[in-house]
Amino acid sequence: MVLLRIALGQRRFCAVAGEEMVSSPLQVVSLVLAVIGLVGTCAVTGLPQWSVTAFIGSKLVVFERNCEGLWMSCVQQATFRMQCKFYDSFLILRPELQAGRALMCTAVALAFLSILVAATGMKCTRGGIPDEQVKSRLLMGAGVLLILTGIVVLIPVSWTANIIVRNFYNPLVLEARKRELGEALYLGWATAGFLLAAGVILCCSCVNGQKRSYSYRPGQQGKQPPKQTTRKIPSMYSKSEFV
Repeated sequence: MVLLRIALGQRRFCAVAGEEMVSSPLQVVSLVLAVIGLVGTCAVTGLPQWSVTAFIGSKLVVFERNCEGLWMSCVQQATFRMQCKFYDSFLILRPELQAGRALMCTAVALAFLSILVAATGMKCTRGGIPDEQVKSRLLMGAGVLLILTGIVVLIPVSWTANIIVRNFYNPLVLEARKRELGEALYLGWATAGFLLAAGVILCCSCVNGQKRSYSYRPGQQGKQPPKQTTRKIPSMYSKSEFV
């Protein structure tokens, strides 16, 4: 029985070690996806192609293309020359652009913070925090932050796309004021997908790691049962009475 317990313990230890080796590459993959999401978030925030001119009328100038973003409006000519102008005031913007500015800046900060937290709590990171339980909690927090960042990116992108599509099919809106979905919106959806995938992978790796953790205590070998002590009962008769 003792040898069987030791063999089972060694088998469980090898299985846990192999699963931990698998979870470490998953953490690296999630970190790479998070970095891609951070770069995409910065690009979506700065690009002016949130809404572009819709060429649906005969009176529109085809060799010019108007673009509107969170920070500027641009005019792109057929010679690929682009002239941009920053908005004069934040208050003159439409509500979706005002909210988009605030949310996208928040998303950039959250993505950067989550990457720092994830890099600190990864198993392949040497030094800093030696406690594995604290590292697991940091990774879980980083995963939640990445999921939150993906949702924050998704809100202004989807909000702006909804307004563009609704105005496009609205007959009361003039053809000259109708817009189409710009390249920044598609990039925003892809960026949100990368961030959500990174957060889900990081959280799943942490949950699986916590389920696999256990404490193995081998049984005591050659354990002797406790000795039973017999208590002598004093006799009521004296020794002279037996003679």
